[in-house]
Amino acid sequence: MPDSGHHHVTLEAIYQARARIAGQVVRTPLIRSMELSRRFDAEIFLKLENCQPTGAFKLRGATNMIAALIEKHGKDSLSRGVTTASTGNHGRAVAFAAARLGVPAVICLSERVPDNKVHAIEALGAEVKRVGQSQDDAFEEVARLVEEQGMTLIPPFDDPLIASGQGTIGLELLEDQPYLDRVIVGLSGGGLLGGIGAALKAIRPNTWVTGVSLSQGAAMWESLEAGRPVDVEESDSLADSLNGGIGLSNRYTFDLVSEVMDNHYQVSEPAIARAMIDMLEHEKMLVEGAAAIGLAAIEEHGVNVQGQKVALIVSGNGVSLETFDRARTLAGTA
Repeated sequence: MPDSGHHHVTLEAIYQARARIAGQVVRTPLIRSMELSRRFDAEIFLKLENCQPTGAFKLRGATNMIAALIEKHGKDSLSRGVTTASTGNHGRAVAFAAARLGVPAVICLSERVPDNKVHAIEALGAEVKRVGQSQDDAFEEVARLVEEQGMTLIPPFDDPLIASGQGTIGLELLEDQPYLDRVIVGLSGGGLLGGIGAALKAIRPNTWVTGVSLSQGAAMWESLEAGRPVDVEESDSLADSLNGGIGLSNRYTFDLVSEVMDNHYQVSEPAIARAMIDMLEHEKMLVEGAAAIGLAAIEEHGVNVQGQKVALIVSGNGVSLETFDRARTLAGTA
């Protein structure tokens, strides 16, 4: 893929990310699901990012960015610490990566974030600040910390170093299964899909990149429809990690997703609920809604994957039992 200059997520940048995060981040398994392969008459593979030490793929991007900053400017440049706002997984990733690399971290979260995710971040040694009712409120506090205290922002998705870190998943996918027909990825801010898509399109351009968004509050979906970044009101979802805006001043991931994504589905809450239960019953994995979204899309939209080699990104395991109970109720299995 020629670098269009829009986003700076090149194949070279993804390989550099891989070298940087080696030893800090797990190379996760790609397993063939016998049950799903049989059900859809296809070869369905699960990329188990729920096996990362923090339970989600976000560790790749956060580790890559902090390590790259240390590499470029020296560790003293981060002596005031790093900060971010996050619905959980990115916050945990920044806390973990910062601790591993010896840098202080402050994570800003809205009051909506479930307590289990807050405690998990604190357990990793970061300070947590709870602010307001939305990701945007939390980001205002981040901006203040950067401005007034000289902290360094580690954004959740809209940065080439973050997307390149997530793109290392794409390298692993094609090394384990060189002839993948399709990869199905949850889409929110676009760092995960954009990074994976950049790797796939550079190495195997005919692998189809399918994005899956929430049916309500899907900022990237609405932004792509509008042809520019727009604001969307957040709504509660079983896939809470897919909530949040993409930023009206989005610099990288909007262009990147536009370039690498081949098609796009929205999925309903009942479909996410059924897929979460399916993952526990058949794969013996308790995963968050965002991790079951690929399965939800195939089921709800009857995506024709027959005879194909398909990878689903099982993005993380950050789900509380309370949320899982809600899924069971919604799916009618409680």
